[in-house]
Amino acid sequence: MSFDLLTAVKGLFTSDVISQAAARLGESESGVQNAVSGIIPALLTGLLYKAGPQGDSNGALNLAKEAAGANTTGTIISSLQNNAGGWVGKGTELLQGLFGNKVGDLTSAIAAYAGIRESSAGTLLHAATPAALGAAGEYAANQHLSGSSFLAFLNSQKEQILSAVPPGFNLAGLIGLGSLTELSRKLSNMAAGFASTPAGKTSESMTQTAQKAAGSTRWLWSLLLILIAIILLWYLVKGCGGGKTTDTVITDTVSSETMMDTAMAQVSTPEVVTRESIKVSLPDGTVRDAYKGGIEDQLVAFLKDDSKQPGKDVWFDFDNLNFTTGSANISPDSKPQLQNIADILRAFPKAKIKIGGYTDRSGDSLGNIKLSQARADAVRNALLKLHTDAAQVPAAEGYGSQFAKAPATASDEEKKHDRHISVSVREK
Repeated sequence: MSFDLLTAVKGLFTSDVISQAAARLGESESGVQNAVSGIIPALLTGLLYKAGPQGDSNGALNLAKEAAGANTTGTIISSLQNNAGGWVGKGTELLQGLFGNKVGDLTSAIAAYAGIRESSAGTLLHAATPAALGAAGEYAANQHLSGSSFLAFLNSQKEQILSAVPPGFNLAGLIGLGSLTELSRKLSNMAAGFASTPAGKTSESMTQTAQKAAGSTRWLWSLLLILIAIILLWYLVKGCGGGKTTDTVITDTVSSETMMDTAMAQVSTPEVVTRESIKVSLPDGTVRDAYKGGIEDQLVAFLKDDSKQPGKDVWFDFDNLNFTTGSANISPDSKPQLQNIADILRAFPKAKIKIGGYTDRSGDSLGNIKLSQARADAVRNALLKLHTDAAQVPAAEGYGSQFAKAPATASDEEKKHDRHISVSVREK
């Protein structure tokens, strides 16, 4: 009997897995089941897309092999509970390899389709990814598949996988194609192209490549020897010249920024930048000190403007809120801004907000979700302690790295914008 990849992956998500996932996430079993029914074909479609239309069958094969061994129900359950074996963190890398910066969009689509929270959809997606790719990776390893033969294997599985994508789930648009039919056609064309490549031609190309590489290597060695001779000559001249000796300052190659907490609230001005101080006037006559363009300035302007409509897409970032590294303990220097937000809410009693916590893609994705949730809750609790009406801050949610834009390998300068606590205006 031929191997059916879709069926193999579905078989990993038993009723026990669904039940435990629902209990762990605080969602209904039907909601989790719906999410899984969308996640599985979405992940496998991502694998088809990478191998076919993206033309990276070797990359798709490597991703699958990296996950080999994660395709067990026990691993999925353990990942949901305590990230056993680091597979949830690995899921972040694998997802990036399949969908790039579209992971956040995929998470939102799954949450909307299944009727569950985005944080729950993200956790399920990160836990399911190693399991789904692991099933393909284990088969590829057992069959000793190469990149081209793995592409042929995926091409044989495409009909079952693409037909399982739920109706109305715009997966093709998410990956930048007009339709799943287009994906199927491109995958077939790519597989046919590999099959028609003459073996002799491939060997000839490899020989030419090896010859070029050898020539390049000889050239590099020659250059290296010349550079060494120049450096020695300079050293001798410098040493004999009796010139002034300059002390060399050795800088630590691992800066404190490199070790920064992945979920630290964004500080919008880490550089020495002069910020313009302003006075923000509230409807009740009180005036608060703030910075031009800061959260107080933006939030009050939005609440005063009747033409601006609230909604889940309306967010404002705290710009002077910090936590102790690796914890949800709010730093004392954050109190003025928290007090300002509490005052603003009292001045606009009809306003209702939601607190959101975000991290970059570094580290463990499940751990980042937990920490971002704890920090969002900490901000909400801090506002309540400042006598904010609880009805005005009904919810706080940690999204972890689901909406991060910079990859995990990006510089800290790029990733810092993904670390923040934000306020969403839901009513005004």
